[in-house]
Amino acid sequence: MIAVCLKWVSLQPVVGASLDARFAGMSAADEAALEWALQLAQPDEPVHAVTLGPPDAATVVRRAIASGVTHATHLVAHRPLPSRGVANAIAAAISDARLVFCGDYSLDGGSGSVPAFLAAELGVAQALGLVSLHVDDDAVASKTGRLTAIRRLDGGRRERLRVNGRAVLSVEGSSATLRRAGARATLASAHAVIASLPAPSVDPDTTGQAAIADVMRPFRPRPRALSAPQGATLDRLRALTAATSAPAGARNQPIVMDPLGAARAILDSLPPVG
Repeated sequence: MIAVCLKWVSLQPVVGASLDARFAGMSAADEAALEWALQLAQPDEPVHAVTLGPPDAATVVRRAIASGVTHATHLVAHRPLPSRGVANAIAAAISDARLVFCGDYSLDGGSGSVPAFLAAELGVAQALGLVSLHVDDDAVASKTGRLTAIRRLDGGRRERLRVNGRAVLSVEGSSATLRRAGARATLASAHAVIASLPAPSVDPDTTGQAAIADVMRPFRPRPRALSAPQGATLDRLRALTAATSAPAGARNQPIVMDPLGAARAILDSLPPVG
């Protein structure tokens, strides 16, 4: 069996927008993961799509059914779980999969760490950030066929990986384009049977991660404590803006004169015209 993990996210471009079911679905990375799962499945090999989220998240696995997957599971969770908790819940549903496909990142600002946690939960190898996949010619007919994967590295470099046996594969959105589902399959998917299970509660090993996430925040230096300026309102403004102090090294000094003398001084300081 090949499994593909799909995440129900907002497709609105506004960062931080509330999740509206009318504008939600799967990201391009998850679409690519679904396409790779369908392409690399052996003849008559089941493809299992799984998602974790609120009741409306079932729409992504129904779209996967329309595209060609044979089994679908919806783990119903009414509140967000930490990445390790998500991986723990998904691993229990796809423990017998030989290959697990995931998108390399989600559109909701996620950390992209679920594939790595999932590989750890399943005890299998992982290949993350893949831009291309193909089955080796000498293993096409074998269900344990070897895969050659191309992974993106920094600086425009690439790494060629040989994937043997069970593995979790995380792919980029540009690596494949999801096939277009036909009208008949799309209509049938609305009535397809989906295994709907409650997501397990976060185990003790993941509560620590959730607690750490709660206290992590951007560093902000402490504000400097400054003494309050003294005097009348005008004196306070001068003290706050340092209007009466000349910059270091400046030759100009504050002067006091009558309006006519001030106007003459300004004219004298201007460069000659013509």
